[in-house]
Amino acid sequence: MASRILVIGIVMLALLSGAAIYYLQVYAYYESIVPEGETDVMLTSLVSGVPEPILYDAFEAITATSSPIRYRACFTTPQSVALLSETYEYYENAEPLLAPSWFNCFDAKAVGVSLENEEAVAFLGEQNIEYGIDRVVAILPDGRGFVWHQINECGAEVFDGKPVPEGCPEKP
Repeated sequence: MASRILVIGIVMLALLSGAAIYYLQVYAYYESIVPEGETDVMLTSLVSGVPEPILYDAFEAITATSSPIRYRACFTTPQSVALLSETYEYYENAEPLLAPSWFNCFDAKAVGVSLENEEAVAFLGEQNIEYGIDRVVAILPDGRGFVWHQINECGAEVFDGKPVPEGCPEKP
């Protein structure tokens, strides 16, 4: 009888631990971002190399203090991809990261397929928004846009414990 109670206790503890870990990973650390209104969506200019705001609407975003790559945002823009392509820097090797399932506007798989099929265009939002992390903005022809943070080449090396590569800024 005592062994049965012990087994039930262990199973209950395992279920509670699993539920707590799931909650912490998917819900606990995320928070919604209140749109600033003018500079929530910025792209890096081909001419100046400085991020500039673009026109946008219907901005929704989440972030988490636990990791700089948990930022995700969705918006719409009236500006055409053709106009943006002539004005702002492209982002090579853009790979949208998955968002929590409850953040409905951001479908990383669909955005990734659109980028692969060259339907969407990825732009550099801001390089090194935090050391080794770039803000990437992808825009579809219908004006829907998606933003996420992605580890850049400098960050990938440094975060793996390797020395700072040539041409990269020193780690702060």
